[in-house]
Amino acid sequence: MRVRGWLSWGRRARVGAALAALLTGLVPPTVLLTPGAAGAATGASVCQIRDDRLTEISGMVATDDGYVVVNDGADNEARRRIFFLDDRCAVQRTVSYPSRPRDTEDLAIGRDGTIWVADIGDNDRTRETIGLWRLAPGADQPVLYRMTYPDRPHDAEAMLLDGEGRPLIITKGGSGTVYLYAPTTALKPDGTTALALVGQVSLPSTTTSNPYSFVGRNVITGGASAPDGRRVALRSYADAFEYDVSNGDVVAALTSGTPRIVALPDEPQGESITYSRDGRSLLTVSESASQPGTRPTILRYPASSTPTPTSPPAESAAAAPPPTAGSPAAQASGPDVRQFWPLMAGGGTLLALLAVGAVLWRRHTLRR
Repeated sequence: MRVRGWLSWGRRARVGAALAALLTGLVPPTVLLTPGAAGAATGASVCQIRDDRLTEISGMVATDDGYVVVNDGADNEARRRIFFLDDRCAVQRTVSYPSRPRDTEDLAIGRDGTIWVADIGDNDRTRETIGLWRLAPGADQPVLYRMTYPDRPHDAEAMLLDGEGRPLIITKGGSGTVYLYAPTTALKPDGTTALALVGQVSLPSTTTSNPYSFVGRNVITGGASAPDGRRVALRSYADAFEYDVSNGDVVAALTSGTPRIVALPDEPQGESITYSRDGRSLLTVSESASQPGTRPTILRYPASSTPTPTSPPAESAAAAPPPTAGSPAAQASGPDVRQFWPLMAGGGTLLALLAVGAVLWRRHTLRR
């Protein structure tokens, strides 16, 4: 998902946005005073992506000889490709879609090397169907499979494959709760497959520093599966949550497991995550479209190895129905970060006006 304006201003803009949110009543003071994750490791740089077509990277998987990445819903046709990179982040080849994707947000790779592209983004929650693009090894073009939610449209940016290769769609959320959806039947390229709600996850509470404050810690922007299938990870703008998987049952792992937390502090707009091919590391990359003069860089973090107490733990083995559209709960469960911008901008304007007024008042008193 694209979020314009915040990133190019750096830390000063984030402080201003936080103050503006405080003035508008959006964020309580206790949230603003919460420190970042103490001692959180900084990701080690792996390589920098220098291709100008890759500035809105929303999904990534590692392969034996490099990486595969996609942009989100880019308007430029040259960016609407599946990009194959070598281990130094140089583009080696691209694959075009046979028709225009809507909003590609994540990638997954099957054990046979099949690449799955999750065309599931829906910022406005208006899509009648979402899609998965399947690129078989050696194929020239991906095949589109359409799916539909059983309740209402959802914005989603994460996808996982379970032990049988079944795709799972994880909604983005917003209040710290995300929902899991899975196809009810085998996917068909010439039809639309119904999805079913199969679980929900309450995200652990953290204090990791990130450009979007509390909002960034309560949304899911990407998913990854370890090469051996025994771990999966969900990521927010601030952290990665790693779950142990038994017998390929990813839904059970997410809905009843206790995640280990890997802090991903202060990534500009972290939406992509994957495991390294040896499974020892988590790799991430951020968008750079809102940061003129910068390049997206793949970062490496050690994958977690020991359980970490969480507050609260992931829960809800039973899938409670998501809030109905228009209800207060629905409005709280999936905000788009951009929805907060008008309030923050208004608060920032108020701060600026107060500052100008103070200066003018000071000059007036000095002249008397």
